[in-house]
Amino acid sequence: MMTKVGYLPEEMSSFVGRRSELARLHTALTTRRMTTLIGPGGVGKTRLALRAARAVADGYPDGAWWADLSPLYGDGLLLPTVSDAVGLADHTLRMPVEALCEWLSDKRLLLVLDSAEHLRGPCSHLLAEVLTTSPALTVLVTSRQPLGTRGEYVVEVPPLPVDGAPDALQLFADRLRAADPRAGLDGPGDEAAAAEICRRLEGIPLAIELAAAGIGRHTVAQLADRIGSRFGVPGPGRGGPGVSGGIGAVPGLGASRLDLLADESVWPRRHRTLRTAIGWSHELCSPLERLLWARLTPLRTDFDEEVAREVCAGGPLTPEDVDRALQGLVAQSVVQRDGRRYRMLDTLREYGRMWLVELGEEHAAAERHAASFLGLARRAHEGWSGPDQVSWYHKVSDTHLDLCAALEHLLAHDVAGAQEMAGRVGFFWACCGHLSEARHYTQRALDAGPVDGPHRTRLHWVLGVAALLQGDFATAEKYGALCTAIALYDRDEEGMLGATYLSGLTQLMTGQPEAALEAAERVLRMTGNVPADSAHRLRCHLITVFALTALGRLAESEAAATALRRSCERGGEFWTRSYADYQLALIALLRGDPEASAAHARAMLAGKHRLRDSFGIALGLDILAAAIAAQGAGAQAARVYGTGQAYWRMVGHPQRGTPELGPVRERCERQARAAVGDEAYQRAFERGQSDNAEVGLAAALRTELQL
Repeated sequence: MMTKVGYLPEEMSSFVGRRSELARLHTALTTRRMTTLIGPGGVGKTRLALRAARAVADGYPDGAWWADLSPLYGDGLLLPTVSDAVGLADHTLRMPVEALCEWLSDKRLLLVLDSAEHLRGPCSHLLAEVLTTSPALTVLVTSRQPLGTRGEYVVEVPPLPVDGAPDALQLFADRLRAADPRAGLDGPGDEAAAAEICRRLEGIPLAIELAAAGIGRHTVAQLADRIGSRFGVPGPGRGGPGVSGGIGAVPGLGASRLDLLADESVWPRRHRTLRTAIGWSHELCSPLERLLWARLTPLRTDFDEEVAREVCAGGPLTPEDVDRALQGLVAQSVVQRDGRRYRMLDTLREYGRMWLVELGEEHAAAERHAASFLGLARRAHEGWSGPDQVSWYHKVSDTHLDLCAALEHLLAHDVAGAQEMAGRVGFFWACCGHLSEARHYTQRALDAGPVDGPHRTRLHWVLGVAALLQGDFATAEKYGALCTAIALYDRDEEGMLGATYLSGLTQLMTGQPEAALEAAERVLRMTGNVPADSAHRLRCHLITVFALTALGRLAESEAAATALRRSCERGGEFWTRSYADYQLALIALLRGDPEASAAHARAMLAGKHRLRDSFGIALGLDILAAAIAAQGAGAQAARVYGTGQAYWRMVGHPQRGTPELGPVRERCERQARAAVGDEAYQRAFERGQSDNAEVGLAAALRTELQL
């Protein structure tokens, strides 16, 4: 959820007990730079961290921000994940750690890293960097072991008390009622049996929740008897895919969080208790539910039923079986449901992943996972310029970790598939601010083997677009020329349009609008077979609009921008339409109509906000501020300029845009200063710069003028 500033996940169920732990943690978060909550899997570290972070969030002017590290199987995506979590979408050529440190350097915020145990070394190194360069930063970490970072304050999270305190029993009763509002502990002996269950489960919250989920098939007394007959019996290594005993070492698993879970030298009794509780829950599942449990584990992010069917169906598990088994896992509390989305706790995912290996299905599951997300990339690419553009954009952004995992598998096992996927998803990543990943995976795909046809053009095009957005114009120019040559050789009309967009935008950014206009008009004439609503065709028309504006041919530019906007609107396209609005705002300002300019700028900002495009929002705020300044509202313009500066910092650039924008921006800024004076201007500017980005954008989108 959005706190006053920042992001913390929603709490999906009631929070029970932990008063003393919360008090201790509150003290730590207000007096220490770095605190690590440690304890075994399932003991409640995440819930405690979330509740504690929410309690102190208002004390951090720059917010409380949450980064879930459990989906990461290596450290390659650690920096992008943390950067995403704190709102940084870096568009520069800097090292990612340098960009993150600069972004955090003057902020007073709380950063929560959840489930860091499998990345202890990389997290420790990263936190050492950011804590050194960000003196007002506070960090809260959850991990099964300390990270070993200098200055780390360690808080051990114990199980819920089971003797003389009602917390564990309250949790059991709450989860019982959550599963069935008619359920309770009202029968003779129910409360005593429930207390015995909690005692047997040693107060471990996850074990208690799994036990409560089994009540649908047993009475509380029966459940107590079954748990009592099992605990302490299974040992490491017992059981197989069809028999749920202990979950000891499985050959071939290698080092991972599973090793931590199975390590009896740390938390031995509690690990044994949790292993037995999960194993018992596994035993209560039907064979198809167990198979689905295992097959869901390659998924890194939340998923819906369609994705579950794509990734898990096969053999004895039909698509219809997947739907039924998924609901069974929800009923057993193995999978959590939030509306139409599902997710699995990392401790339960580990258990399922181990059974996947035991079943010999690890490679097949990775193949299905990669095929599913390659299919998503194809559908998103095809739907980019249609009415579902925004939802595709969000889907690609939200499944970033799964797309990366699929690409890693394809690079190792299906190079042609990896090349296709990197080319199709690269523009989304560039728009989402994942420029480093776009260049990294695209270059790896090119280096992996020969590639011909449209996929080759797309890969070079993605590299060029990413370089352009990072301000690397020489590299963008090189790839634009290369894309043009390849597309001409392949007679690929879509590729020619894409190459012309890349080369034209590079020429516009480097002050060559005549060359950009000539090339765009020529290629648009040459590619008459490409549909009018093609994404590359729309972008090529955008180049003509930008070039005509830069050349001062404002009447022609306005007519072309209006026609382009109408074409986009008919198809439900937002990305290109937003830039048509941007040009209309600039044209209106150049023609002395600041009211119309402000209206177009706000339309542009609304579209870019829907697409979560920080770079586009920064551009839009600059033109809106200029339009407001031209209307004489100096303080309001200064605040919008300040909010724009906050967005420019978010993407890591000083103010950018085509060359003709600079003089307009400077003239209007002088107008704003003259209207209110330097002191008032600076106060308003600093207010906009220090506002939360969403708050500042909302203020900018309000239409009333404040003279």
